[in-house]
Parts: sequence; structure tokens; C-alpha cells
Amino acid sequence: MTAAVLVGALFATGCSSSSGGKKSEQGGAAASAGKATTPRMTVAMVTHASPGDTFWDLIRKSAQAAAKDNIKLVYSSDPNAGNQANLVQNAIAQKVDGIALTAAKPTAMKDVISKAKAAGIPVVGFNSGVGDWQELGMLEYLGQDENIAGQAFGRRLNQLGAKHALCVIQEQGQVALEARCAGLKKGFTGRTDILYVNGTDIPSVKSTITAKLKQDSSIDQVVTLGAPIALTAVQSLADAGSKAEVATFDLNKDLVAAVQKGTIEFAVGQQPYLQGYLAVDSLWLYKTNGNFSGGSTVPVLTGPAFITKDNVDAVAEFAAKGTR
Repeated sequence: MTAAVLVGALFATGCSSSSGGKKSEQGGAAASAGKATTPRMTVAMVTHASPGDTFWDLIRKSAQAAAKDNIKLVYSSDPNAGNQANLVQNAIAQKVDGIALTAAKPTAMKDVISKAKAAGIPVVGFNSGVGDWQELGMLEYLGQDENIAGQAFGRRLNQLGAKHALCVIQEQGQVALEARCAGLKKGFTGRTDILYVNGTDIPSVKSTITAKLKQDSSIDQVVTLGAPIALTAVQSLADAGSKAEVATFDLNKDLVAAVQKGTIEFAVGQQPYLQGYLAVDSLWLYKTNGNFSGGSTVPVLTGPAFITKDNVDAVAEFAAKGTR
């Protein structure tokens, strides 16, 4: 079964609702007319989100939508891997019914995931850790294969005629980000340089990209790995007097508008709203009916989805609602 089919199957199985507050499961005791009657459960979602990153606002918003029917959602985040592991440990101590986490630094998550399993708490991975989720012992994984997405990104740059790409990584050592640039190098036939910046310090990001563009005028493509970094890179181009183009992974409302205007060439979306929703929903399904997607052998892929000037207007409708 393909990953795309698996996502559809997960929706079809029956799960906690969004704003409508409804569940339906024919012939089962899991739902009644318009309202879930399953025992209330507690789900902890623990991410590596940095403060102020709008990408994670979508994750949290969708998780809250999935939790509206009889699920208590406890959300916490910390970009520091050790601190994130401590948050997972806190969730174990609170005896939650399930944990959804991101494994941006897989090694840091290994021990706490083992402790959760020993305590009988199922753990679902999403967003980061696609190459490590099975080894870590997680039930399933929901997200994007970042290396494959990077390769697709690189091939698109080939089609556009780019020759020299600068891949900007906002957090060194973060496996998903590193994999994107590694995939880009594999798919792109031109030259690829890596530039590390501090994604939590936007003025520093701007000055670092500007300095690199001034230093090397042969760069004709800037590749960023997040919407705020992409929008900052556009400013850096102007400051440096560079004629390079900017394309990015991930998007937000402002990024969608930038694609419409043409200041951002294109974006690759991994559908964070879908990731957050399915992460909570998958734990509900496992708890109430023993379901898990992918057979514990393959991830459920939510991307990559290319957003270009040709299709951005359709995406903008949902971005305006705060769900893309």
C-alpha cells in the first residue's frame, strides 16, 4: 500500500474530529450520535519547536483540532534536545495515554522512548526522525522523507536552469534540515554550498546571508528550509544587490503571499497541519481500536508538495484560514 493510500486509510478508519465534534464508526461503541463516547485519554505532544516559528503554530493548531473530542492534549516544546527529552520524561511521569514527538536529535530521544515503552505508553513520531523512528522503537511515523524531498527540490532547480545553490541551514545537526540539503546536493547537478545560520536570531540570519552573497556573486539560487528564513533571504538579496532567486521548504501565510508576488520562486510543503492532526488521531485509533498505519514498517508521507505560481492561489485560500 502506498503512503498516499495510507493517509487516506487513516482518515477513513474513523478518528477524533476537528471543529465539527463528530465521530462515526458504524456498528461500534466508539461513537454515538455526534459525540465520542470513548474513555477520555491524555496525549502529550513534545516538539523541538523554537519560539516564534509560525510553522509550529500550525502543528499545534491541528493537534488541538484533533483533540476536541474527549482528548486532553498536553503540548510542550524546546529546541534543546536535552530539554525536549526531559519534557518527554515529564509526560511519562504524568502517565499519559500516548506521546507524539519529533526526533530532530534522535540520540537524545532514545532513552526516554524506551522508558515510555516500558511504561506501556505508545509513542508516535512525526515531522523529524524519518530515518530513525523504527530503531527508536516508535509505533509509526508521520511526515516527509526529507532526503527525497531535497532530491526533488534539486531536480526542479535543474529544470529552472540554476547553476550554484546556497542551502541555508538554521540549526546545525538537526537531522531533517541536514537531510534536506544532502538530498538537494544529490538531485541538483550544479554546485551546492551549505551556510549555517542561527535561526533564532533573524537579524543575524539576514546579515550572514547578505555577507555570503556579497562574497560570492556566482550564487544564483538561495535555498532556505523554513518560511521565516526565506522571507529574510529576500531582504538579504536586496541588501547584497544579488540577482539570485529564493526558493524554500515549508510555508506560512506570508510565504504564500510571496509566491503569489513572485518574490519567492516556489516552496515545498510538508503539510504540518496534517502531521499534527494525524499524530494525535493515530494515538486515538491505537488506543481505541489497535490501529497503526504503515504496519510499523513504512512511514506515512505527508509531502513533498510543490507550491508554485500555478497552484498557489488554491493554497492561499487555506493559508488565509490559518491551516496551511
